[in-house]
Amino acid sequence: MIRTIEWTDAGVVMLDQRLLPNEEIYHTYAKHTEVAEAIRSMVIRGAPAIGVAAAMGIALGVKNSNPTSLKELDALFERICSDIAATRPTAVNLFWAVERMKAVYQRTRPQGIPAVRSALIGESTAMHSEDVEANRMIGRFGQELIPARAEILTHCNAGALATAGYGTALGVIRAAVEAGKQVHVFADETRPFLQGARLTAWELQKDNIPVTIITDNMAGYFMQKRKIDCVIVGADRIAANGDVANKIGTYSVAVLAKENGVPFFVAAPISTLDLSLPDGSRIPIEERDPDEVRKIKGVSIAPAGAKIANPAFDVTPNRYVHAIITNRGVARPPFQESLRELANRRQ
Repeated sequence: MIRTIEWTDAGVVMLDQRLLPNEEIYHTYAKHTEVAEAIRSMVIRGAPAIGVAAAMGIALGVKNSNPTSLKELDALFERICSDIAATRPTAVNLFWAVERMKAVYQRTRPQGIPAVRSALIGESTAMHSEDVEANRMIGRFGQELIPARAEILTHCNAGALATAGYGTALGVIRAAVEAGKQVHVFADETRPFLQGARLTAWELQKDNIPVTIITDNMAGYFMQKRKIDCVIVGADRIAANGDVANKIGTYSVAVLAKENGVPFFVAAPISTLDLSLPDGSRIPIEERDPDEVRKIKGVSIAPAGAKIANPAFDVTPNRYVHAIITNRGVARPPFQESLRELANRRQ
């Protein structure tokens, strides 16, 4: 299994996804501020992976602190959580992880500082294990939707690299292959960060799953030519009505899929649901550095001084979504009812 992130005595270890596929380099982060910067700079990315990184960053910050009292620890803990929460605004798993760590802190605080440290470390590593298992459950539910022979289009990277392991959208594909199905993947390159070309293709090649990289503006062509049987993407936040925030360009793919009669599936764990938001209009959209569009590997591809827009995500309205595959089952329209039922279902 690809090691995206793990807890060690020396610190939080992450695979630097900015360097793939050319270099496979792991960094060890010994401070919570370093973990925060790794999240912000996309050393690690993908909503579930960001959630695990956030939890480990908080645990690391408390582990390496030396407060002399619980009152001092309270202030320190709040600052650590604020540093982590300020990294990226769209992926709800980040804030879900922060709130979960805050709950553990409050529960163990009366037991003293050593108990708090131990509990936070234990919670963050448990979240890592839970995410891998959740992804495997997503795969089991999702693979039942895949034909015995399937050409699948995916956008961005929702694989092991975007999670603690196995993957959401790619987890469905992996599970389909493990079930004996014949699968070929078309991977949108996913400008401007090229997660599809750099990461999805790298993962699938490692697993010997056939993959063809296409540019983002080729998706409609292959659908029109009946080369795509279904689309599977991940998600960074899902509103109560089933509107889905995912990597920029996902909305365009969803519209093309509906126009061409291609099922459009979203794969995400329950932790990606944000039932506090009635619809996708309330989802904050991160605007990233213009240089991500202006340059590729440091080489400028646009005129100097040209104005650049770089929203990192878009929102796909629920009317384009065929089904949402979670670790507790598959939600279908009307999503307002099915998602709430899955969220409340006991595991």
